[in-house]
Amino acid sequence: MSLADIGVGLAILAAMAFVAFNVHSNMTAAGIQPGFAFLGQQAGFDLSETLIPYGANDSYLRAILAGLANTIVVAAASLVLAALAGLLLGLLSVSASPVARLFALAYVELFRNLPKILVLLVIFVAAVNGLPAIRQALQLGPFTISNRAIYLPWLSEDPRNTLWLAACLVFVPAAIWLWARRAARRQALSGRRVPLLPVALGLCVAVPVALALFIGAPLGLSWPVLEGFSVEGGIALSIQFCTVAVALGLYHGAQIAEVLRGGIEAVPKGQVEAAAALGLKGGQTTRLVVVPQVLRTVVPPLNNQFANLLKNTSISIAVGYSDLMSVAGTAINQTFRPLETMLITMSIYLLLCLVLTGALNHWSARIRAREGRGAR
Repeated sequence: MSLADIGVGLAILAAMAFVAFNVHSNMTAAGIQPGFAFLGQQAGFDLSETLIPYGANDSYLRAILAGLANTIVVAAASLVLAALAGLLLGLLSVSASPVARLFALAYVELFRNLPKILVLLVIFVAAVNGLPAIRQALQLGPFTISNRAIYLPWLSEDPRNTLWLAACLVFVPAAIWLWARRAARRQALSGRRVPLLPVALGLCVAVPVALALFIGAPLGLSWPVLEGFSVEGGIALSIQFCTVAVALGLYHGAQIAEVLRGGIEAVPKGQVEAAAALGLKGGQTTRLVVVPQVLRTVVPPLNNQFANLLKNTSISIAVGYSDLMSVAGTAINQTFRPLETMLITMSIYLLLCLVLTGALNHWSARIRAREGRGAR
């Protein structure tokens, strides 16, 4: 590190210290004592929905944690929808069918040239006005659909069921990851391709069954039942949650589709022709030749899209979904602590984005390292 780098770093730190000192001095002069002690005070407001136990008598810290949980869940659902939509449209955009290419082009151009909040509001208004009221809820198999929420069966309230579900979320991905590593080592040593997908599907069944037997979970289902003006039992996915997930999934799906299309078109056509000459079918060519090269080139722009999607969950406030930004706004209005609350909110978003992008960068680095070892 050169003296110039040290000097620039010290200058930045000095500027930040100067700003912090002035803010502290101005707040003190105005009779405002800066600090985060307000986090322990009673919040006094309810949230439209929570994933963790929360009530108006809980603290502001608890409210922020509840909003954070809502943000993480809606971001995860949106990421899955966006990835699936982007993958499908990316493949359609380079398919041999002119109709499929035209459909993908129309979809991408539509959502890429609309404000995301407008997409959210259109979907929300269509859902509220187009779906039936709770008394006339639509029954589609196990689903109960209304303009208030979508209800579906869920595990009955039993601590053993909760423990089983938490264990599955940990041990199923761990088992698949361990098998994938073992399969990669065996393939590197023997040169034979080890089946991954069938074993992964088997683990998705065998591990939960083994955990249920070990824990003794009853695994009983609670079914949604319409009673008066509400639905009892099951689990409810609010219209706010569903519309936010769908809107962000559709919007960012268009962006991801363009990223994938560019990555697919960057693969030399000679390699595809060589795969066909070797007798590989279309699906095998895509899986064994195209996809590995596409993943190497599209991870950096996908990283940016995923981070943008995570930050864009803040538009949930437009439809009344109690995400982190919604809770932060309410806390500011009640505590008159905008600086502290915004610092907390910014830090949380920064941490979430760093974790997400760090995981993707680590995965990309492993792919490049594996390809480098294969090339040698």
